[in-house]
Amino acid sequence: MNDLSKIIEAMIFSSESPISLVELQTVLFTYSGEEISIDAIQEYVNALELKYEDDIYIFEIVKSGGGYQFLSKPAFHKPISALLQQRAKRKLSTAALECLSIIAYSQPVTKNDIEQIRGVNCDYTIQKLMERDLVKITGRAEQPGKPLLYGTSQYFMDYFGINSIEELPKLKEFEKDMAIGDPGDIMVNVEEHEDHTFTIKVKKDERRDDAQNEYNEKNNEETNTQETNIGEDNSGEDNSEENNTGEDNSEGSASKEQA
Repeated sequence: MNDLSKIIEAMIFSSESPISLVELQTVLFTYSGEEISIDAIQEYVNALELKYEDDIYIFEIVKSGGGYQFLSKPAFHKPISALLQQRAKRKLSTAALECLSIIAYSQPVTKNDIEQIRGVNCDYTIQKLMERDLVKITGRAEQPGKPLLYGTSQYFMDYFGINSIEELPKLKEFEKDMAIGDPGDIMVNVEEHEDHTFTIKVKKDERRDDAQNEYNEKNNEETNTQETNIGEDNSGEDNSEENNTGEDNSEGSASKEQA
């Protein structure tokens, strides 16, 4: 096998959890069709352990849980921890907060339901929320196509400092509007504060109401115009009929006199 040491190194590096010698042997056989003894694999692993003991590397191969995995060396634990803490405190975007609030209050909820409320595609936003472990898949809806259902995670409650979903602020107006069945009329505005507390404002989209009012006014004007035209046309026809009747009567009288 070509460069077996690098292949074993790559498998240990790519494994999310400690990988055992037996698992390495199984994967190597599946990959190459060649059976490598456990002792031979152990020698390769020992050589890799020795290689990464050198100070030029920030990683080392550590045996734990019956297997081997790459870990950062203790000398770098503090700066790495500081980086992770800084990223954990990074604020969510407005789009992410809006999407998260909808999931929190409507869970379990499908992506289509979320998009109907927000009015935009939410694929990317939901993916980012899942990457941050704030949202999880809770099942599938009993609908055609069985779409995925989304809900908040335990980390969501830890992040915002609540013990259960019931502790979220009550949004009576939001619940009332959602019950109407026209989620497109909902506007969601969420702000996150430095201490990870957040403010959620949910209200009717007045822009849609204004547009509807303008549309209704335009229709009323057109209806009034049509009614006026019809009235004028009927009046003209009536006058014409009266004139024609008068002319007919006059002609009839003249004929009688001549007779």
